[in-house]
Amino acid sequence: MENDLEIVGSIDEVELIAVGTGIRELANLRKLFGEGRWRKLKGVARVRLPSGNIRSCEVHWYEAHGIGKRKLKVKRFLD
Repeated sequence: MENDLEIVGSIDEVELIAVGTGIRELANLRKLFGEGRWRKLKGVARVRLPSGNIRSCEVHWYEAHGIGKRKLKVKRFLD
């Protein structure tokens, strides 16, 4: 995962945001990580930040079958 973030536990309340050509970064994802059925998702997770603090956050990421989660980022803090 990127940005020195560590997910503590599981990601809950997962929602699909976009699939395939609905993803703005699709060409970049394919160039960096390969072909796949790319999906953009969001969910709620407890995240350990680089400072060591653990916060509840809304996180967004991209994933494709056989490739896994990529470009995980915190969108907002929930606590």
